[in-house]
Amino acid sequence: MKVLAGDLGGTKALLGVAEIAGGRPRFVLTHRYASADFSGCDALLARFRADAGAALAGVVGACLAVAGPVADDGRRADFTNLPWRADARALEGLLDMPVALANDFAAVAAGIAALPEDGSLRLQAGEPLAGGVRLAIGAGTGLGMAVIVPRGDGDFEILPSEGGHVGYAPANATQDAFAAWLRAEHGRATAERAISGMGLVNLYRFLAAREAADTPDPLTAADPGAAIGALALAAPASLARRAADVFMASYGAFAGDMALALLARGGVYLAGGVTQKLLPLLRDGGFMTAFNAKAEHAALARRMPVHAVTAPEIGLAGAAMLARRMPPA
Repeated sequence: MKVLAGDLGGTKALLGVAEIAGGRPRFVLTHRYASADFSGCDALLARFRADAGAALAGVVGACLAVAGPVADDGRRADFTNLPWRADARALEGLLDMPVALANDFAAVAAGIAALPEDGSLRLQAGEPLAGGVRLAIGAGTGLGMAVIVPRGDGDFEILPSEGGHVGYAPANATQDAFAAWLRAEHGRATAERAISGMGLVNLYRFLAAREAADTPDPLTAADPGAAIGALALAAPASLARRAADVFMASYGAFAGDMALALLARGGVYLAGGVTQKLLPLLRDGGFMTAFNAKAEHAALARRMPVHAVTAPEIGLAGAAMLARRMPPA
């Protein structure tokens, strides 16, 4: 079975052609694009069609994972951090094949459901429960979340979620002040505004207004989030490192809260670009300390297995896994 898969995010877009065999996709072609270079999905897919050429021969359908909520009929989606709309009917006309839309983190979850053993790093062994619900969370451009529910036949169902847009729950005085700053800036302090690439930039801006900024100031870089992350790893005494430490504590607390809400005894899986770029800090302990700081339910939190996804392009692989479920044209 040959499918077209797409992972269309606020910063980058990945598109590829994959053959599904043995329950996992094998990509025969992939292309990476900067989302900002295109006016919308139609322009992006037209470019990919031209670039892919003969590789599209024999493709039976496409699944495009989009960074935003998908309409109830599964045919339309508005992007959260881009002025784009995806319309499956229009894209079917453009690509001349059936097109399904999925939330980007539903695709990440589908990729995690078929994750190879060497595709993640264990942060907490926990006590995994066979058949337990698994939770996928990821800090990238935004903050994504989805749920993997095992089925009795060995397959799985994916429950999309906009859990990244719940209210930010500060756990100490610094985070309290940051939440107040977010409310003043945006009207509402959400988890995504604190725990994402833009959240890391928000946090650094907040701290730099109270303390001396680093020199050179990473906020002046072309990609401030990447500059803050790189400086945090390179300079433990920097304000960027302090921002990253606060970020990790917030990230861990959020992941632990969501794990408790779902009793994710099958495991919690952390994905997303920020997660992978700051992986050394994720392993340092601040994340897991906050994850498990659940008062009377701390023992339950410690029973949740926690993994950091290291497999590249997990959302693209997941989109291919979802495409294989499409009914014949």
